[in-house]
Amino acid sequence: MTNKRMANLKEIRNRISSVSSTMQITSAMKMVSAAKLKKAQDAITAMRPYSNKLTELLQNLSATLDADSGSKFAEQREVKKVLIIAISSNRGLAGAFNSNIIKQVNSLLSETYAGKDVSILAIGKKINDAFGKQGNVIANESGVFDDLTFDNVAAIAQTIMDKFVDGEFDKVELVYNHFKNAATQIVMTEQFLPIVPVQNDANVNLDYIFEPSKQEIVETLIPKSLKTQLYKGIRDSFASEHGARMTAMHKATDNATELRDQLKLTYNKARQAAITNEILEIVGGAEALNN
Repeated sequence: MTNKRMANLKEIRNRISSVSSTMQITSAMKMVSAAKLKKAQDAITAMRPYSNKLTELLQNLSATLDADSGSKFAEQREVKKVLIIAISSNRGLAGAFNSNIIKQVNSLLSETYAGKDVSILAIGKKINDAFGKQGNVIANESGVFDDLTFDNVAAIAQTIMDKFVDGEFDKVELVYNHFKNAATQIVMTEQFLPIVPVQNDANVNLDYIFEPSKQEIVETLIPKSLKTQLYKGIRDSFASEHGARMTAMHKATDNATELRDQLKLTYNKARQAAITNEILEIVGGAEALNN
């Protein structure tokens, strides 16, 4: 009986040690993600005003164009071939961050574009792992996270734009996690190509003097806007990843702390019971000798 109780106590001690080690790991990962989040959050926060202003400028300019002078990137075609740019992370342990993107892509494949020829451009190892075996991943650009610069993302965007112009795809969708705060990420699905037609707003001032011509400005501005849109999406996802991982590791640390405290309580109760039983056995043995 004593050996069995000692074995139980040893098992509880081992579990306490294991949970404590896990808690140290999750706590360290939380701190690392928090540090990376600060840098990533500053980057996307600084970029949004520029991106929004560029989009606003493009919309104002588009409103002044004649119907027959639109960009080649605005060409509306019958949608037969679709490209989904899906942005995930290269690593896991980030809660539902990656699974939400995978779920959204599956929804597009099975519902929105059911029966269409759909290809996937994977930006992130997790999305590539999820859909790579299905054979519809045409490229894996996960390495962009190793050196996340505008130039590297612009090269990817340019390839996509060229394929659209060449007619390889009739529509391009962008799926990513929008960073709201460390605890909240919103799955976004944005039409990347063709450019979404802008409704003429009566409040838009159309009295512009253009130099060079409107057409030249459009041909320069639209490609830059598309490259910025993709870069912003990847930056948004990058910040969201660290926010999701920090939150997940925070919850994991709290759960590990709670489990460790419960195990310690169980261990102390079991140890006290073992000591009490030993005392009772000693007293019972002494009384037997006296009798």
